[in-house]
Amino acid sequence: MSQQQSQNQMNNDPTYHVDSAKFNHGGHEVMDMHETLSTIVGGLNQCVLLRDHIQDTELRDILDRQYKFSLDEYNTLVESFKTGRDPSRPTGHYEMTENNKFTYGVQPGQPKKPITQASELSDEIISGFLLGCHKETATVKLATALETTNPVVRRVLADSIPNCIEMAYEVSIYQNRKGYYQVPQMSPQDMATMTNSYGEATINTHLN
Repeated sequence: MSQQQSQNQMNNDPTYHVDSAKFNHGGHEVMDMHETLSTIVGGLNQCVLLRDHIQDTELRDILDRQYKFSLDEYNTLVESFKTGRDPSRPTGHYEMTENNKFTYGVQPGQPKKPITQASELSDEIISGFLLGCHKETATVKLATALETTNPVVRRVLADSIPNCIEMAYEVSIYQNRKGYYQVPQMSPQDMATMTNSYGEATINTHLN
């Protein structure tokens, strides 16, 4: 078969596309990507709406840095989804400014409940939104990556999930320091029992 005949046969094949990378997406992938991108857009929009209501300059700085990073990451994901090819800018790595120190223990306080008017909006509520946004985005990205057939989109999704984790961790540390996010612990005896409940496996040489 000549090269021309081979080309004509491929062009007549309904599964063939000239720009095959652009259309190299499965049905689940396309629908899940729409859900993922919609979730990201919703989170970015909420950041814009809530920014001017923040009182603490430190929280505003966290939101600004995370918003800028997330916006760039969104553009990278959109580009890879639309083209099916490596994006012009690779997925970055978010670096938080908080340390890793948590204060453990629970102090009694007023029960939390939904607000009834906009004037009740506070830094605690806004930081809680940010934390929830990162958790939701990480969850939907993971679910989408598991259904993704395009190797580039799958890699971009997978590489971006640790950034969601890092941003959520940064917000939770901030909340903990401000007393918004309390971390209970087990008793030392229960902690020791639980952490020693599993042992290392013995290597099975018969499976090598």
